[in-house]
Amino acid sequence: MTLIPAAAIIAAASVCVLAAGEADKVPALPSTATPSLLGFVQVILALMLVIAAILGTAWLMRRLAPGPLGGPARLRVVGGAMVGPKERVVVIEVRDTWLVLGVTASSVSTLHSLPRPEDAEAAPATGLPFAERLAGIIKAKSGSGGQA
Repeated sequence: MTLIPAAAIIAAASVCVLAAGEADKVPALPSTATPSLLGFVQVILALMLVIAAILGTAWLMRRLAPGPLGGPARLRVVGGAMVGPKERVVVIEVRDTWLVLGVTASSVSTLHSLPRPEDAEAAPATGLPFAERLAGIIKAKSGSGGQA
């Protein structure tokens, strides 16, 4: 063992002994670095509050927003075709009228308007097919879940 590391160890030990003797005279500061149960509970409550605010806002928007989220859809896309990298021609059905729209990256313009053809398929009258299928699956699972 060399003389320099031994001297460093002795000096460090003496500083620790002196600091331990002086520690009784200095008042202890509150520790903010140690996690506590109260801090953990505050974080959990804050997260629950944020999640509740998001769910409440989504519910409120669903109740107040007009259109497909709040009621039956009044528009239906009949078809469309790409005519360029960012350009399309889209046929939209609004009640008994078909609108031919030109859609670009910066604008939408009406190209033509015509009455709905007699041989065109009718728009779905109620709800979305996905919603109906999901309701059927949930009903089937709840019916078979009680028997098993």
